[in-house]
Amino acid sequence: MKITDLLITAISYLRQSRKRTLIKAAFGLREKQGLEIGGPSTFFGVKSSFPIYLFAKNIDGVNYSAQTVWEGSLLQGKTYNYYEDKIGIQYIVEATNLKGIPDDQYDFVLSCHSLEHVANPIKALYEWKRVIKKGGFLILVLPDKRYTFDVNRPYTLFNHLVEDYKAGIDEHDTTHFEEILQYHDIQKDAGVETEFQLNEKLKDNYSKRTAHHHVFSQDVVKKMLEYCGFKVKHQQEDNSLHLITLANKH
Repeated sequence: MKITDLLITAISYLRQSRKRTLIKAAFGLREKQGLEIGGPSTFFGVKSSFPIYLFAKNIDGVNYSAQTVWEGSLLQGKTYNYYEDKIGIQYIVEATNLKGIPDDQYDFVLSCHSLEHVANPIKALYEWKRVIKKGGFLILVLPDKRYTFDVNRPYTLFNHLVEDYKAGIDEHDTTHFEEILQYHDIQKDAGVETEFQLNEKLKDNYSKRTAHHHVFSQDVVKKMLEYCGFKVKHQQEDNSLHLITLANKH
């Protein structure tokens, strides 16, 4: 850990009151073992609101494929370089099926702007809970639709998420693609210039995983986590983009 990074974090804590609860929570996980779904993420780095990379003993990573739009090429094994010389295990597995990872393995699980790309979020959360130790934490960050290309889409209802879970929906699901095509704000999407491009991306979503299957409100996030057996400890908005929830497995 660089002293300069620690000083930057301390100054942020003193000067930015909105960060204090989150920085304190990150510090509370110092020397703990974690797992990140779909990272690394700048949200968990130095100068961020939740600088867990600075404090954690070690963090492993999960991604659904060895080739992704965001990370490029990945190699399973001891290759997950998330901060300076800190390197964890990179797993290539689905977020809904963390095969190879034992029960009660980690002190915390991180996920930043990942769960919206999962077709069956409740199934994923049950799987994430499985690998968290009793009393361990989930730090879940989701996009605030008011500031994204989902701005015109309706919020997903909690009952819909439960129905998807009970129906066993998997990553081949295209249920929400018609809604995306109708309401997607292309001007807010740096990766798409035309409706044709958007439609082509959706056709290849199983390999690309760029679609936001669901649009989350904080109320639905809380209900979803409680349904899965988590206790929500704290929720807040951050930087006009992030919906943040801290919960623990009880």
